[in-house]
Amino acid sequence: MKRVAGALVLLAALVPVLGPGLVEAHFNEVAPGFPRPVSEAARRIHETLLVADLHSDALLWGADLAKRRARGHVDLPRLREGRVAIQGFSVVTQTPRGLNYDRNVPDSDNVTLLALVQLWPPGTWSSLLERALYQAGRLNGLAARSDGRFVVLRTRADLNAFLERRRRETDLVSGFLAIEGAHAMGDDPANVDALFAAGYRMMAPTHFFDNAFGGSAHGATKGGLTAAGREMIRRMEAAGMALDLAHASPATFAEAIAATTKPVVVSHTGVQATCPGPRNLTDEQLRAVAATGGVIGIGFWDSAVCGHDARAIARAIRHAASVAGVEHVAFGSDFDGAVTTPFDAAGMSETTQALLAEGFGEEQIRLIAGDNVVRALRHTLPRGGQP
Repeated sequence: MKRVAGALVLLAALVPVLGPGLVEAHFNEVAPGFPRPVSEAARRIHETLLVADLHSDALLWGADLAKRRARGHVDLPRLREGRVAIQGFSVVTQTPRGLNYDRNVPDSDNVTLLALVQLWPPGTWSSLLERALYQAGRLNGLAARSDGRFVVLRTRADLNAFLERRRRETDLVSGFLAIEGAHAMGDDPANVDALFAAGYRMMAPTHFFDNAFGGSAHGATKGGLTAAGREMIRRMEAAGMALDLAHASPATFAEAIAATTKPVVVSHTGVQATCPGPRNLTDEQLRAVAATGGVIGIGFWDSAVCGHDARAIARAIRHAASVAGVEHVAFGSDFDGAVTTPFDAAGMSETTQALLAEGFGEEQIRLIAGDNVVRALRHTLPRGGQP
């Protein structure tokens, strides 16, 4: 969430004047030039893909995702148009004012303002856990209203049943819930159980500041995994929740890798080799994720890939694939994360064209576009009703 610094403060001032829609549109933009034409070869391949995206913050903005919108990046109609079959819906519960990539402390909170102006329930105004539960309820409500056309994935059985249906019904979309920062649990790792019960199946120890579970890449001390963080990982693995190391400090990253026994995810990131910065992964970290059998979601925004087009995304994917292996790379757009992206969810075919231009073959594109995420989910989701 690159431009959240000051964004939600401004949001509180502008909402009464402009309305939530116009404010959201200001912070979740699409770069000029979209939509861009794609080649017949790219179009043909893209129409056969099962596309998965590991990270979107669309639930933060309060929009009705069942309807096509003229703002933001994600809604069900645009996911269908872009052939996105699996969308990760990540939930943000606190961001400090003055947000930046270098150093933040948790002594303020922008999301309280957002909860107030969007008329979230009063319980969410002071409780981070209630914010997580409320946003989970919104996604579950979207599924309930969809007449079966949108499915929330909670188990391996859900995933397998969805994939079987989608072979016949190609307009189906699914999603899974993720938490961006374990501070949503307060300081109690036992709250993993409450989040799991609400449907969450992925969680990152940290977001933009250090917390009781570990150090953030953007925190004041950038320390490592705490005892509470180790207990959190143990509980997550036992329940069936994937560990997301986006935003983790180098120490938390390394210690979490050592503590886990399952594939880890970095849901939205760039790579240092093509875009230096504290947010992006080193080659050593890329190899460490691959060694767990996990996946790395390459982001679509400028600070992740140092560019404003799909070719910049493809260059980062090329490097990650060359270091970690093509079977460990995926998409992690950060759609609706207060970033500008080259295209919205409807324009995902631009990634197929860019990957072709980068020299990837059709089967490699199939892995990157979605099959790698499916494999990782099968290793981390709880079993459910069938193997």
